[in-house]
Amino acid sequence: MSETVITSEAASTSTQFNHPSHTICRVCEKQFSQYTCPRCNIRYCSLHCYKSHSLRCTESFMKENVVEELQQLQSDNETKQKMLDILKRFHEEEETDSMDEDDSFLSEETIQKIMSGNQISIDDLSAEERKHFQRAVASGELSKLIKPWDPWWLKPSAKYISLSQDGASLVQPLVQQDSVESSENYMEGNQFHDIPPGPGTPLPPISRLSTAGPSPLLAVHLIDIIYSYCFTLRLYNGDWQSDAQESTMVLLSVSSVLGKGGQPGTVLEALLHCLEQTSSSSYRHMGGLQFGLGLLDDVISLLNLGGAALVCLLCDTQRLILAAEKELKSEKLQKSKRVEIKNKLKSAERKVYFIMCWVHEQPAEVWLSLAALVNKEKSSAVECVVSKRGAVRTEKVERTGKPLIKEI
Repeated sequence: MSETVITSEAASTSTQFNHPSHTICRVCEKQFSQYTCPRCNIRYCSLHCYKSHSLRCTESFMKENVVEELQQLQSDNETKQKMLDILKRFHEEEETDSMDEDDSFLSEETIQKIMSGNQISIDDLSAEERKHFQRAVASGELSKLIKPWDPWWLKPSAKYISLSQDGASLVQPLVQQDSVESSENYMEGNQFHDIPPGPGTPLPPISRLSTAGPSPLLAVHLIDIIYSYCFTLRLYNGDWQSDAQESTMVLLSVSSVLGKGGQPGTVLEALLHCLEQTSSSSYRHMGGLQFGLGLLDDVISLLNLGGAALVCLLCDTQRLILAAEKELKSEKLQKSKRVEIKNKLKSAERKVYFIMCWVHEQPAEVWLSLAALVNKEKSSAVECVVSKRGAVRTEKVERTGKPLIKEI
């Protein structure tokens, strides 16, 4: 006996025919329906039917609202202009939505998983979907959907960071439930949850770590590390924990002091290296020189915050490197390669810890003077990078043998 198909909305006495799999699609009325619209509960069979149904559903909803609004408003010139603006925005949004639907590279199955609230990973995508996804990531299209991260050093609470005299983090006092004042203090203290915590143990004096006196260039090296830290956090939208090892590799690639054993002798030299790395082909997609200028402002802001904020920054940098060392243990690499990376990470971690102890011992006046010096050398560094880039372009033109000036 052939299977009976229900084409009517009327309820049937048979539970067999009431099953959703035996209901005809209400859009094309040709196939069995498999899905239900979460908005209007209409049954549909495929992505194509969902798109056409969704457009009609949205248009009818907006039309009813516009008609109702028109009936309530008086037809003066100002009202007419406002309504024209509303209709214009609505038309632009509809065009955008239509383009987004047409450009969708996800399969029907993947879209249904997303609509059902299920989490999907890149492994769930087909080869074609993965290709489109990676292309969208490389072009920066997906970055528009990510909420911009607010750096912790630009938040008002960063101005009130404090550590104990020995450099360790302060212990937050317990809050009495029956005290309104203590509750307000707790809310104020809770604003520090975005600030990276300082050291968990007291910092030793610098004389205990080295018999020789600290290098007078440590302040210059600190600028290099601050810049690289800000670059890494902005690149990963503040979430270096998502990939500690890759984040550390970025940190070391930007930092001359931590990644290459560099010893910049002046503030200008340190800034030049940092800006050149930011403008390189590897990171040019981040914004190039303009992005580097923003990072220099980050460096100045952190120096103006003082020693406690710098200690917290260096402590967070140390945690980043240690997390990368932990992840390295589970990586399947050749022994020689593993030893090379391990030694590089260990050396960087020791430098960060040494500078952290040194920063803790410096007076507040040092950071204000250093911030002013960075601000002074910023324009000179930018001019040097631009002139170098221009010199490289001129050299390339000369090598091609083409004349630099053509007669018109």
